[in-house]
Amino acid sequence: MKILLINPRFPESLWSFQWILDEVRPNLRAVNPPLGLATLAALCPDDWEIEIIDENVERVPFETDADIVGVAGMTVQHDRQMQLVEHFQRQGCLTIVGGSYASLCPEAFEGKVDVVVSGEAEYIWPQFCRDLARGEHKPYYREDGTVELTDSPTPRFDLLKLERYRMATLQFSRGCPFQCEFCDIIVMFGRKPRVKSPEQIGLELDALRERGMRDVFFTDDNFIGHRPKAKALLSYLKDYQARYGFPFRFGTEASTDLAAHDDLMAGMRDSGFDWVFLGIETPDVDSLAETKKHQNTRDDLLDCVHRIYSFGLDIMAGFIVGFDNDTADAFRVQKEFLQASGIQMANVSMLQAMPKTPLYERLEATGRLRGDSEGRIDVRLSTNFEPMQMSYDELVSGYRELYLSLYDDDAIAARIQAKNGSLRRPKRETEVEESWLGPAARIALKGILAGGPARVRAALRAADPSAEGMAQSLVDWGFALNVRSYLDRHFQVDDAQAAAALTALTAAMAKAGREGKVSLEVVERPGATRRVTLTAKNADGLRALARESDRLLALLKHSPVDLAIDLRGVRSPYRSLSRILKKLRPYGARVFLVADAAVLETPEMEIWRFRYAMPPMPEGARRLPAPTPTVEVTGVAEAPGEVVLPRQPERREAAVARSL
Repeated sequence: MKILLINPRFPESLWSFQWILDEVRPNLRAVNPPLGLATLAALCPDDWEIEIIDENVERVPFETDADIVGVAGMTVQHDRQMQLVEHFQRQGCLTIVGGSYASLCPEAFEGKVDVVVSGEAEYIWPQFCRDLARGEHKPYYREDGTVELTDSPTPRFDLLKLERYRMATLQFSRGCPFQCEFCDIIVMFGRKPRVKSPEQIGLELDALRERGMRDVFFTDDNFIGHRPKAKALLSYLKDYQARYGFPFRFGTEASTDLAAHDDLMAGMRDSGFDWVFLGIETPDVDSLAETKKHQNTRDDLLDCVHRIYSFGLDIMAGFIVGFDNDTADAFRVQKEFLQASGIQMANVSMLQAMPKTPLYERLEATGRLRGDSEGRIDVRLSTNFEPMQMSYDELVSGYRELYLSLYDDDAIAARIQAKNGSLRRPKRETEVEESWLGPAARIALKGILAGGPARVRAALRAADPSAEGMAQSLVDWGFALNVRSYLDRHFQVDDAQAAAALTALTAAMAKAGREGKVSLEVVERPGATRRVTLTAKNADGLRALARESDRLLALLKHSPVDLAIDLRGVRSPYRSLSRILKKLRPYGARVFLVADAAVLETPEMEIWRFRYAMPPMPEGARRLPAPTPTVEVTGVAEAPGEVVLPRQPERREAAVARSL
């Protein structure tokens, strides 16, 4: 059997680190590889031929000779996941879906795919493989028992293109002992943490070390959920690192009660951990109690942050506004805490009600869910419930203003100053590398100097004169300017300017439209962003679009509109298309092309690959008819969105027959 495993493209988010990848680390294409698919590959029979494609760093092939196509997916990947499923079903492949969304909401896939795999895969995936070999596979596999992680294999890292990622990923534990109302982790993995043995982690590190990886992220939802086991692993990692000359830098996620355990913080420092992500959420004790995040109420959170800094661990953190206890004053409280904490990489979110969580059930019972009740929110300034002590519009506008105020130059510099003196990096022989000099120089040149005299003055005012402090300051500016870039591209919504830009674009296209060169269509969906489709019917039409690229840019800047450019009537679009794509590059996550595969695979298009994330085709939007096979591609990072091929059911039957 031959199986193709696909990780669909993510919509751009704060955690895409797009500015850093574009400007600071242009040799890389994404942050983390798909660990789940590498683990699934290790569970396949030895005689299967396996290929993993991560659409975030490479294109999905338009056609495949695979018998089986498995498509993973988180909630925000669902629309793209289903596009890929439909595409490969048209080719007659046996299609399978899995991942966190299929585990949380398997009913969303009912009748749409051949097989749904719900839950942890270590036991049920081998069962599916055995059933398939007998020609008796079922449409639904669900793990209802407890998976012991000591049974989890070493992931097939050899099937991942690790050189394209910022860091590799490992998993030590699953599950979390706490009961936060909004969290879906305990719904999927339970409250009793299960762990791998230190020796298993050692084998995985061996595999990564052989492939030259240095940065490793432990994807655990709470690395210290089982404190004795975490302490034992840290002791093992300290010895491992010393044995091989500290080849790795680690990061992970943990609960804020880490600050109460000096032995754990010292163990993390001594074994090579550089940073930790904390779910702080809010400094408001009443809001924390409301959401049952009691572990954050036991100590002063600001003291916790600075205690963790004192052990040489930098902090990224998540924050939430919109709890029932929150009033309009919550935005001020959050900003004051963040400024005093020195945390630069702050993921501030509006509360979202994820399906199957206690929060979702409570809000559904009281009729407070709205709009996208499944919680599939990406970069839009919206949430899926009605707040309690402020209006919905007050929540959205307050959230937007809070985020924008946190990332002006003075606020960034003030947080750097707040951290100076608290964060003390441990001295390691491998800490300073020549490979860091290039990124540091690019942060200084493309980030600080490019911001003009005011930003340069802010950076100088906050700088620690020591070499260690200067390096940390550049790291902080890099993180902060990554967020600033994201906000500039997604939070500058202005309905009046967006309407003016669309009106101007429509008027500009009118003459070309009368001459049969261009057509413009606006697709609306209830509760969703509009989609503007521009069709160039010939080369003159594409040149007309290129002349209006400034208006296209204004439209994208001031509204969350998705922009489609249909090039199927154009044979050689390269020069005019390049003008458009250069202009729209910052908004590439919302721009995609519809074009013949033959056009998109030409050498002239190579320079545009992997530059843009592809937005999902909205369900119910107009499907453009095609006389020949076509494909949707964002910024020409090829992907098989709308390939029109005859259905081939006989091939699916042949695939099952071959398995016998």
